[in-house]
Amino acid sequence: MSVILLLHALLVLSFTIRILLRDDLSPPGRLAWFIVLIVLPYFGSAIYFLFGEIDIGNRAHKRHEQIFAEIKTQATHLMGESVNSSTLIERVYRPVFQYAGSINGFHPVGGNSAQLMADSNATLTSMVSDIDAATDHVHVLYYIWLTDHTGTAIAEAMIRAAQRGVTCRAIADGLGSRALIKSALWRRMRAAGIQVAVALPFNNLLRTIITSRFDLRNHRKITVIDARITYCGSQNAADPEFLIKKKYAPWIDIMLRFEGPVVAQNQLLFASDWMQTTGQFLNVIPFEAKTKSEPVIPGFAAQVMGVGPTERRGATPQLFSNLFACAEQTLTLTTPYFVPDATVLEGLCAAAHRGVAVTLIFPRVNDSWIVAAASHSYYHKLLDAGCVIYEHREGLLHSKTLTVDGKISLIGSSNLDLRSFDLNYENNILLQDERITQAIEKRQQEYIDQSGQVELPAVLAWPYYRRIWNNVIATIGPVL
Repeated sequence: MSVILLLHALLVLSFTIRILLRDDLSPPGRLAWFIVLIVLPYFGSAIYFLFGEIDIGNRAHKRHEQIFAEIKTQATHLMGESVNSSTLIERVYRPVFQYAGSINGFHPVGGNSAQLMADSNATLTSMVSDIDAATDHVHVLYYIWLTDHTGTAIAEAMIRAAQRGVTCRAIADGLGSRALIKSALWRRMRAAGIQVAVALPFNNLLRTIITSRFDLRNHRKITVIDARITYCGSQNAADPEFLIKKKYAPWIDIMLRFEGPVVAQNQLLFASDWMQTTGQFLNVIPFEAKTKSEPVIPGFAAQVMGVGPTERRGATPQLFSNLFACAEQTLTLTTPYFVPDATVLEGLCAAAHRGVAVTLIFPRVNDSWIVAAASHSYYHKLLDAGCVIYEHREGLLHSKTLTVDGKISLIGSSNLDLRSFDLNYENNILLQDERITQAIEKRQQEYIDQSGQVELPAVLAWPYYRRIWNNVIATIGPVL
């Protein structure tokens, strides 16, 4: 018994010292891990060993720096310039675009156009049509790529493109797309000449566990066709019925189809993923030379934002806090997963306190009971500050959107949770345009029309055991 107690003490002491040595952890994060280690001594130590460290490894960080240094050497002219914020963006919103540009060097570029897709099926029809019309290359990356109707249709379109001589590259995440990677469809794609790659694979699980975390994922959704067209939004290569979690269906997503210089930025982000995943050098300049995306007149300003565990910590919540701070009239946000850190939570409350109409739209039923409980723990504070909360009733609202003042939009793969903040590779596009922003606002209103409003008296009437449960889950949120 004494040996077991000594082992327990050494384990807790070792992990405690490690936690105290980490400058990247917030005080709430440290406290959450201390609670887990004390309450669940051996299990807690195992959990910290598996999930406590966010670092993807020195090799990956070094490779990431080399890749972006090479991209900047090749294609600085495609990444935009910081001075563009002063010339293309209204003064009140410039700090947001300048901050976004500091993350990985993409700055606003003008002359873009976009079309809001009607729904997931319309996105598939448009995307397959664009791939069938491709003459030079098709680049696709998905976190979840299923072998259902949507996933197969995209794969078949790429197979047809490859067979007529179009260069096709496809990246699928090792966890989210594991069924596809093991399927006959994936083998057919490779046999047709599509260059395929698996992001963050599980081919050496033991090494991943020892040196990193196996739940660090590539959550991006990128499609680039002939360097002229790109799609950005929340939709994976999967049907709205989402058979792997069909009890929560339909999945409700939002996608924009872009043309203009911002396409090149998404191309560069894909190229960085390809080089990181395969170790191969990818010269992006020939793609641009063959099918250069000409500016649209008059067009609007937009820029790509890519984040992940190889970027600086806190980039995403800091971007959101900048967006909240610049809002003057309205701020509407949709996300399926809402587990904010203090930066995001206080930013939302501050915006509401100073008179901004803050509207938050979440799914009523979440596919993660942990996220649902943690989200509910913040309702009282948000409602007390003056935020308006709606819970969407029709399936699982998977759209990730943020609109500000009818002028600024952020759309992409990032949720407002700690996974998107710290663990996942994410891609988004930030833009300034009244027409597109108001189209997204109209879609957000459709979500509201399918929702029920959450009132403060109802939250205050929740039974004590529910409030305790929500707050317990939120307390250990940094661990989840």
